[in-house]
Amino acid sequence: MHGSSERPRLIVRRSLKNMYAQIIDDTSGKSVFSISSLDKEVRKGFAPAGNIKAAGLLGEVVAHRAKEKGITKIIFDRAGYLYHGRIKAFAEGLRKGGLEF
Repeated sequence: MHGSSERPRLIVRRSLKNMYAQIIDDTSGKSVFSISSLDKEVRKGFAPAGNIKAAGLLGEVVAHRAKEKGITKIIFDRAGYLYHGRIKAFAEGLRKGGLEF
């Protein structure tokens, strides 16, 4: 997968307790922004950040911040994780927030 300035790559990582997301412009080799479930905006919604509801909220927050940066279309890089559980909830949060992939 290779993102561009028009359609950057969003990569997601997860651990047992948290999730991490980063939007990368691969043509310039720079990170547009990164966020995790440790962020204040996500933590105030759900104290335990390793569940499906927190993953959905994190997806909505990422979509909101991406729209602030002028990003509406992305390439979703699951980093080899299966599309179920927290990854699926995160992707649905992205779509609910208005990102296309």
